[in-house]
Amino acid sequence: MKKDRQKAIWEYAKAIVTALLLALFIRAYFIQAFKIPSGSMIPTLVVGDHILVNKFIYGTKVPFSDKRILELKKPSRGDIIVFKYPEDPERDFIKRVIAVEGDVIEIKDKVVHVNGKPVQELYAQHTDNTIRPTGVEPRDNLGPKVIPKDKFFMMGDNRDQSYDSRYWGFVDIKEIRGKALIIYWSWDGSKHLPRFTRIGKLVH
Repeated sequence: MKKDRQKAIWEYAKAIVTALLLALFIRAYFIQAFKIPSGSMIPTLVVGDHILVNKFIYGTKVPFSDKRILELKKPSRGDIIVFKYPEDPERDFIKRVIAVEGDVIEIKDKVVHVNGKPVQELYAQHTDNTIRPTGVEPRDNLGPKVIPKDKFFMMGDNRDQSYDSRYWGFVDIKEIRGKALIIYWSWDGSKHLPRFTRIGKLVH
């Protein structure tokens, strides 16, 4: 009887350890969950959204190096990605790719131009009608700047309330964690209620 109990405990322990290792492997290389802590991506993502991020689409990072293998695609304009914040790599940021390597980015009175052409940005919102001139701060007027190799220019959709590449520069490809995929849960902290209408929405 005692041996049967020990065997059962051992089987449970093996199952739990296997499940944990599998979960860690999936989290490290395939899919990871993130919570949106700020309003910089409103209206696309709001505070309290919980998202799943595809970590392998831009390539699997080789442990203890900056190399990536099995790269399916490179980040492209319009992708919403999670990355290590350049000024504090312990923190994760989420923004939209606005320009990629070789592009010329310029902002004129809040209008984003890439390679000399204004970008149609249906996802972007502005909450402040004032225009801040060049030299005061880079929020509304910037550039032109050429995006270096393996770098990306990131901006939040909530343009007047986003701390992004306009202020701290480019994101290196090795700092990218993955591409935002889907909202799997959303919680309205002010009302203490779930936002059921947001659950299951693809992030784009």
